[in-house]
Amino acid sequence: MFASCVPVRAPAPPLAAGAAVRWCEQVPRTANRALERVKVASSWFDVYRVEEGVFALIEASQFQEAISYLIVGTKRALMFDTGIGLIPIRPVVEQLTKLPIEVLNSHTHYDHVGGNAEFDRILALGTPYTRANQRGFPHAELAGEVAPESFCRGAPAGADTAAFQTRAWSPSRIIADGDTVDLGGRVLEILHVPGHTPDALALLDRAKGLLWTGDSYYDATIWLYVPETDLDDYERSMSRMAALVPALKRLLPAHNTASADPVHLVLGKDAIRQVRAGAFHGVEQTNNRIVFWFPDFAILTSKPLLEGKRGDQVRGGSGLTAWP
Repeated sequence: MFASCVPVRAPAPPLAAGAAVRWCEQVPRTANRALERVKVASSWFDVYRVEEGVFALIEASQFQEAISYLIVGTKRALMFDTGIGLIPIRPVVEQLTKLPIEVLNSHTHYDHVGGNAEFDRILALGTPYTRANQRGFPHAELAGEVAPESFCRGAPAGADTAAFQTRAWSPSRIIADGDTVDLGGRVLEILHVPGHTPDALALLDRAKGLLWTGDSYYDATIWLYVPETDLDDYERSMSRMAALVPALKRLLPAHNTASADPVHLVLGKDAIRQVRAGAFHGVEQTNNRIVFWFPDFAILTSKPLLEGKRGDQVRGGSGLTAWP
């Protein structure tokens, strides 16, 4: 089954000719327009109230359309991801809450840890992959992410695109699968869901029926092509999350839209199994990549991974590295 109207998270670098124009025409996304817009003093972050005490901070003018979430309790708040790092995120967060803030990343690709260094309380897994990524990512790895065609309306004012990099950061607490974060009146459960990366996490609010999925699922082209991706792990993690669907009210993904239908986890679980079983023909791209289109999303993976090869799970990665 194929579709031509899937929201695009265009593979980069570089963007295909004309891709920026087509993508910009879809911003703000329909699902985001249905949410309550929150006014903040920022021309870069679009902020929406997704649920009571849950804010989505979307960097909609850069093609990744990365989404970071501020989750507020009565005693403290949690940032789930900190964005790309082009513009400081903490000043925006402090307009939304005065409570103490902790950070937890859905995984440690560059576009989710960019603002980590702005915070002093960071929760993280203790995997070798996570530790490797704590050193930050140099400009040479990220230059394509700040090329002119990566933006809708140009780079944000004050951003130094010529030297853009992510800064090093250190965790204040090592966490594990099943740990909880009590914000006061809201308890969040940490789920280790490896696959997209070895350190991929989901965040579950059982009482509210909310699941933050990180990059394991979003309504766009799901990137599963980098060497650190493990498709066996991804299948298992998707099955684990799909089992939660009957109790879920909403998914909160890390790209494009801040709200998705939980049943899409079931569709995603079935899709990756069918792709790996050879039930679909994909469209070949550069750098050994191949994309499979479905009605609500697409799967971008690589030939080596489909052939059962395994990449380096230890040395870290920005999320942009292709197979040779």
